Amino acid sequence: MKRVEDPRLIKGIATYTDDIRLAGLLHASILRSPHAHARITSIDTSRAAALRGVVAVFVGADVNDQCGTIPCAGAMPDQKMPKHTVLAGDRVYFVGHAVAVAIATDPYVARDAIDLIDVEYEPLPVVVNAEAAIESGSALTHPDLGTNVAYTHTMGGGDIDDAFRRADRIVKQRIIHQRLTPMPIEPRAVVASYHAGEGTLTLWTSTQVPHLVRTLLPGMLGIAENKLRIVAPEVGGGFGAKLNVYAEEALCGHLAQRLGAPVKWVESRRENAASTIHGRDQIADYEVAVKNDGTILGLKSRTIADLGAYNQLLTPAIPTLTGLVLTGCYKIPALKMDIIAVYTNKMATDAYRGAGRPEATYAIERLMDVVARELGIDRVVLRQRMFPSAAEFPFSTASGLSYDSGDYEAALAKARELAGWDALLAEQAAARAAGRLFGIGMSTYVEICAMGPSKAMPAGGWEWGSVRMEISGKVTVITGATPHGQGQETSFAQIVADRLGVPIEDIVVLHGDTAVAPYGRDTYGSRATAVGGSAIVMCTDRVVAKAKALAAHLLQVPVDSVDFANGKFSSTVNREKQLGWGDLTGEAYIAKNLPVGFEPGLEASAFFEPENFTFPFGTHIAAVEVDRETGHVAIKKYIAVDDCGPQINPLLVEGQVQGGIAHSIGQVLFEQTVYDENGQLLTGEFMDYALPRAADIPEYILGSTVTPSPVNPLGVKGVGEAGTIGATPAIANAVIDALAPLGVRHLDLPLTPERVWRAIHQHELAGV
Repeated sequence: MKRVEDPRLIKGIATYTDDIRLAGLLHASILRSPHAHARITSIDTSRAAALRGVVAVFVGADVNDQCGTIPCAGAMPDQKMPKHTVLAGDRVYFVGHAVAVAIATDPYVARDAIDLIDVEYEPLPVVVNAEAAIESGSALTHPDLGTNVAYTHTMGGGDIDDAFRRADRIVKQRIIHQRLTPMPIEPRAVVASYHAGEGTLTLWTSTQVPHLVRTLLPGMLGIAENKLRIVAPEVGGGFGAKLNVYAEEALCGHLAQRLGAPVKWVESRRENAASTIHGRDQIADYEVAVKNDGTILGLKSRTIADLGAYNQLLTPAIPTLTGLVLTGCYKIPALKMDIIAVYTNKMATDAYRGAGRPEATYAIERLMDVVARELGIDRVVLRQRMFPSAAEFPFSTASGLSYDSGDYEAALAKARELAGWDALLAEQAAARAAGRLFGIGMSTYVEICAMGPSKAMPAGGWEWGSVRMEISGKVTVITGATPHGQGQETSFAQIVADRLGVPIEDIVVLHGDTAVAPYGRDTYGSRATAVGGSAIVMCTDRVVAKAKALAAHLLQVPVDSVDFANGKFSSTVNREKQLGWGDLTGEAYIAKNLPVGFEPGLEASAFFEPENFTFPFGTHIAAVEVDRETGHVAIKKYIAVDDCGPQINPLLVEGQVQGGIAHSIGQVLFEQTVYDENGQLLTGEFMDYALPRAADIPEYILGSTVTPSPVNPLGVKGVGEAGTIGATPAIANAVIDALAPLGVRHLDLPLTPERVWRAIHQHELAGV
């Protein structure tokens, strides 16, 4: 079934935040620091304030006391935490740090006004390299903290010392996970409107998490939660970058109250690159304890995680997600991950599609190939030896997780079948014999989804939903999840249509407005269907149970004799007696002939609390050819087999997988967020930050296996991040495999033509 959301999006008649037009609307523009670290010695706003059309100009001293500090829900024990205000105080500490805001009657006037603000800066020492940041004598991102180390943390389990004592050899590999910029096609935007008579504030914002914004913003602005309404209109891409509470949301809310007029702020592309969160950015040294037969006894990691200059909502917690799944889908009994989290003069990192899990999967899958190569063991055989069998689930890992269900061998077998594995190996052999650089890479992955049990989440992991039969027989579904491309307006309608036996055209799914959906934990971590959809299932079951009681009364039969199927209620006593929803809804709401004690109406709401995460898995295989003369990488074949449990809508699943693979193609071959030694962002526009284009995307061969999860009533696992997590190592392994005859063991991402070309020619010059 095609997505019901698509027509309005394709026709251009959907409403995004920048489409909001309110009477008396003012426009804000923000002056940002050109320095990575500097003391603000003076600010003169007089020329800007005098510009015709300018309503007001504010600096940090004017607003910070009223707007509080940016909340962080992922703080680690004993973490050193800098306070980050909505506008800079006496110091800026990354390029793009907000310094002042101009508000005008026209967006172009507001933009002109910030050019007239005169700021005197005294440059301070800068640190942009995370390894250099932990060295003695390094420049300090926050001198008052006395160190750049935000926290240190060790995680893992099993007897790591014994594992390394018993090992026949130790395989070591250093891996750099480059910094990435999410770059959603729609930058962030906010519209704030204050109703002075009611004392209410409405905020439209391009966010994945309207309910979390409503939870956290009152602590910044001092407004009561029940006086605050957050609306997420259409969101043009989030990818985790919009899983945050940003300074501009609090700032616009404050300005609307202060000025008595609605205020809009829309981010420019360069602002988005500099001042919206970045992803990844870890430097890790890995050690693998192995036996000569390929048995992996233990895994160590020393990871330096670059948090950037301050903490956004989940910044410090992201590296720990890497540790949770670092052993991948393998029976590795011992794990130790030492995390050193550091501050640098760069934009904060936070959740970006996969959020810590892509780093883990990339690391373990690269390591599996490195180990296989060093031991002379077939990479497929090595993986198969280390898989837990389907009968071993739930499977406990060294990091303390309990994988819910899995059949890793089945996914691997299907991927090899779809790839034509033996023929692919023969094609590679022929290419190599002809002197061509042809590589085959694979990735067998597992990831954490359906975030998650409340005990493991900083702000609750439940989800809320509501299903209401209207008096007309139509159905209104309300969810606390906040889809922004995942397609839940379609899939949730399918769930309800199937369970209630009503036409899908009669169902409306509402979301993203806290005045409509009063409760929710929103959309991230591939949780919307597994957790939010389960809440909807609970609601439909309750509505049916209530309707059975009403049907029994109207049919004059015992409740336990009423059956429900295909939208009809019938009695086992007399099958000729049956009622449809149209018969029941009128009676339920007109309420003239109800059973004793029956509450009018036919609706139900529910909170679903998952008992565990879910753990989707799969196998991705890539075949590439590298141009020896240019270093260009061409993807010749791509196969993905993903197991996300039962698929409510296979078309939606395929779309999510394809989008995730596109993200990985970008990470492996093109993308890297680059700062120079002075902390200047060199990749702040699409001219400099290379994204994959249509010509770079290959044809995909997609397949699936189905292993239901026992932790939710739908059995679903989640698929929004699967493509990104599984594809990155598959493509990277393929490129390294192509270069293996030259003696190349590892290259860090991105594998740009220049980097690959240099590796080719360095090894050729060395006579390999």
